[in-house]
Order: sequence, then structure tokens, then C-alpha cells
Amino acid sequence: MRYRVGELVDSISKKCDFKTDKIIFLNTSDIEDGKIVNNNCYKISDLPGQAKKKIKNGDILFSEIRPKNKRYALVENIDETNYVVSTKLMVLRNKDSKVLNMKYFYYFLTSPKMLRYLQSEAEARSGTFPQITFKDNIYPITINLPSLAEQNKIVKNIDSIVNKIKNNQKINTNLFELANIIFQQSFNCNGNIPLSHYFLPKRGKNLLKKNVEPGAVPVVAGGLKPAAYHNISNTETPVITISASGANAGYVQIWGQKVWSSDSSYIDSSITDNIYFWYIFLKSRQKQIFDAQTGSAQPHIYPKHIGNLLISELDEEQVQSFNKKVTPIFEKIFQNQRNNSVMEDVKNSLLYKFFNDY
Repeated sequence: MRYRVGELVDSISKKCDFKTDKIIFLNTSDIEDGKIVNNNCYKISDLPGQAKKKIKNGDILFSEIRPKNKRYALVENIDETNYVVSTKLMVLRNKDSKVLNMKYFYYFLTSPKMLRYLQSEAEARSGTFPQITFKDNIYPITINLPSLAEQNKIVKNIDSIVNKIKNNQKINTNLFELANIIFQQSFNCNGNIPLSHYFLPKRGKNLLKKNVEPGAVPVVAGGLKPAAYHNISNTETPVITISASGANAGYVQIWGQKVWSSDSSYIDSSITDNIYFWYIFLKSRQKQIFDAQTGSAQPHIYPKHIGNLLISELDEEQVQSFNKKVTPIFEKIFQNQRNNSVMEDVKNSLLYKFFNDY
């Protein structure tokens, strides 16, 4: 049976009634691709003006700005009294749980085809940012809704893939923590020697969108995720990248595959063989790197900023020994990432299968 979304889901704007001195505030930047990535706690007196909306378990949070950025999440297993969200996040709530499984609707709303549609709607509106509203862009959408039993079955199928992806992500978090513990036990890196004493990262080569040739090589620019996928690389593997421009300038990542370093700096085997040592060191200085951003309108981090980081004098044999010890840990991390990439493709195939007709 076909419904308009507005017949099934409400957009909630209920104002939060603060009953504690502190509360967790979620802005658009605090949720990404189904996850709450930050749980920053604020004093009520320090909350920004847009911290107003109350949420409940089962709600969907969906950013009004740039749907392609995937700033959305399904609210699950939280203490509802401890959260307030930005007015820039739509709070979508089920009208009747006997008709709609909200997770079914969540998968529908966040399917690749729907995100492309909503992004095109956002770009068609006039304004400073590509933006959508519930009333104009989500309410009128029609959805082919099967029986609740069939919805539950579809959700179970998709959940089985999503849970495997989440499990691998959790394993990778634990693996990195293990490598970090070994690092902390092995090195005291507080010193007064500039990192440039050992090397400087190389600057990437800008790749314009029009020059991208479709392929499987991530193009690493200023964002947290690849800007595109190209057919050739300009680095070796493994490789560390440091985003060069934008709000995320200075963000440090490691890749278990060759990449095209565009609006980023990089460190690969042409610079040092001890990639894993330097990755863990740089991640331990992530806040310091962010704080070194220059430029007000457009923040930047250049190789010289990385070179200015201070470190102790290193025993090369000890560094090599550590790098060798943690290599199997990072190889397992990379393997889990590859497995997750395959499972993401499977998940997207299921989403396309179940939600191609709306």
C-alpha cells in the first residue's frame, strides 16, 4: 500500500524541558552515517541558541543541510532526559508502530537513491546552503509500504549486514587501542626536537573533479571521506594522509591501499618505512595539529605545521622493532576495512532492491 511520508511520520519540534545542570547537545556535526560520533556535555547556561529539540528512542535525526553529507542517525538506547538536539536537525517520529517499523523507514530514507533525490531537492532551493525541509521535501514523498511482518523481515536482512559492519568497526577500534597501548609503553615522545629533523610530509597534487577518471583509488582531499575515486594513485601503501584545507584541516588518517593525495599532505614508504609508528604519534597529537590551523575563512594545515611538532630523540632500532610488532595489527585493521567495503556494497544492493520504487 502506498502512503505519503507525512501520513506515517511526524516532524517533532517539542522544546526540551531542562531538568539537569548539564546535558548532551547534538549538532549536525555530531552525527554521521548512522552514528552519534560525539556526545559533548554542556552546562545549560553554555548551550547555543539552536539547542532546543527534545528526542526519544526510535526517532530519526536528519540534517536539513546537504543530505549527501549523511548527517543522520536512528536514536537507540539513550537516556532521553540527557539529550537535546539542534534546530538544524529534523526529528522524525513514528505516528503508528502498528503500521510502520521506524527502522524500515530509516533504511528507506537513507538509501542511496533517496539521498540523491533529497540532495537534488536541496540544490534546487535558493539560499546560502543546499537545504531541505520536512514539509516541502519529505512529507510529500510516497512510499510503498508492505505489511508490518514484511517490513520486519526486510529490516532483519539489512540489520544482519549492518551488524557485521559495526562489529568489524568495533574490532578495529580495539585493535588500534592495543597498538596505542604498546606505543605508550614503549615510547615517551615528549621532547624538543622538531619532527622536521626526521622528515617532512609531501604535499599532494590537486585533482580537479573534471579530471577524475572513474576507478577504485580514493581521492583524499579536505574531508573525512574520499572526495572521489580515481583510476591511478600518487602514493604507496600504507600511507598516512593529513587533510590540508577546510574545517577538517589537519585530520590524520591511515590507508591500507594506495590513494591519490589531493588537498592533503601524505607520508608513505618514499619518506619512511615506519608508517605505523608515525601514524600513532600523529594521532596522539591530533588536537595539537587541529590547533595549528591557519587562515580564518579557510583553515589550512601544511607540511611545515607537521614539521613543527616536537618529539624526543628516537632510537631507530626501537622504532623499527615497534613498527614490526604492530604490523600484523594494522594488517588486520585493513582486512576488516576491506571486508566492510564489500559488505557496504551488499547493503546498498539490498537497499536498492527494497527501496527502488517510491
